[in-house]
Amino acid sequence: MYKVFVNDKPIIITSSQQKENNFPLYILKNIVFEEIVHQLKNNSLEGVNLYAPDLEEGWQQLLQGIKVVSAGGGLVLNDKKEVLFIFRNGTWDLPKGRIEKGETIEETAVREVEEECGIANLKLIKPLLTTYHVYFEEKIKLKETFWFLMTSNFDGKLIPQLEEGITEVAFKNEEEIKKILPNSYKNIALVYDTYLKMR
Repeated sequence: MYKVFVNDKPIIITSSQQKENNFPLYILKNIVFEEIVHQLKNNSLEGVNLYAPDLEEGWQQLLQGIKVVSAGGGLVLNDKKEVLFIFRNGTWDLPKGRIEKGETIEETAVREVEEECGIANLKLIKPLLTTYHVYFEEKIKLKETFWFLMTSNFDGKLIPQLEEGITEVAFKNEEEIKKILPNSYKNIALVYDTYLKMR
């Protein structure tokens, strides 16, 4: 399945007709994507399931006519297996940013983590997952973020990228992460859960 978030509310694209939640189930080819997004944005829906018998075909159909913006980000571990978080606009997040011309997505992920956190000695270990969320910039856009597991033995002072609205950068242990995840995004919880399952 694919999950696309609109303000932390999920659009679940699935090839199964078995509902695992209380959200309405629509046939993907019969819906107008913009209408679903606006209903989620305006609180008339809490989430929705979109059924496509062929998942990949359905996903490609959904992407038609939507501008897709690619980004890369990292879940960074230090030597104590703590995770690097940023605090931006009142919310805990993981460092990430848009791909620039001529970059690979791996290069983007490393560069963005370095820029947003003032960290060095990053080592890219492996891909974790790709997350999706809708945002509005003149019209609906879909951001796909490719997440990578990284490590760093950097022990200098972390410097938040203030011009990007980041006011704090810190490594957090498991107990601290449990406390801050409620003040994060659903996609960030997905990234962290994926990391926990891969350990």
